[in-house]
Amino acid sequence: MAKAYRTTSSEALCIMKGMTPIIIKTAKAVKQYNIRKRKGNQTQLIDREVELKNWPHPADLVKIIEDNGHVEQTIQIYADGSKNEGGVGSGVAIFDGKEVKAQLKFKLDNRCSNNQAQQLAIAKALEIIDEFGENSPRKIGIFTDSRITIDSLKNVNNHSYLIEDIRKRISIL
Repeated sequence: MAKAYRTTSSEALCIMKGMTPIIIKTAKAVKQYNIRKRKGNQTQLIDREVELKNWPHPADLVKIIEDNGHVEQTIQIYADGSKNEGGVGSGVAIFDGKEVKAQLKFKLDNRCSNNQAQQLAIAKALEIIDEFGENSPRKIGIFTDSRITIDSLKNVNNHSYLIEDIRKRISIL
């Protein structure tokens, strides 16, 4: 960027050119890498990939069926997640017929995306339904406006923690 590298310090050149020093950029990149790979101070597991040894067997994969409201469900889950200046959050409403069984809301770390908030809402809703403990046959409908979440659930090559958690909970139910 500047040809005075032999007679001027690196810090002075960075200031003159308006550039961030490489040491600061490298430290930032390392910190972000460690946070993403769970080596940093992140307390949530939601952003990591599931290890290969924990992937489900292909025969155990759950089939995700999209429906446009033609099938009658005994339990309906309405899930949504969002991100704005106020933070990241998600909410869930669970209905059994016309009766509200549960309403949940979650606040996530500001580094999380709205897709992660959406996926967390679905995973928590399935966890609550599992706690209902009903043994009778039931059809569960999950209503979401997140095309990314639906496509991620259908994509057998996506092994992120939340997607695998949703698949596991569906197979248990």
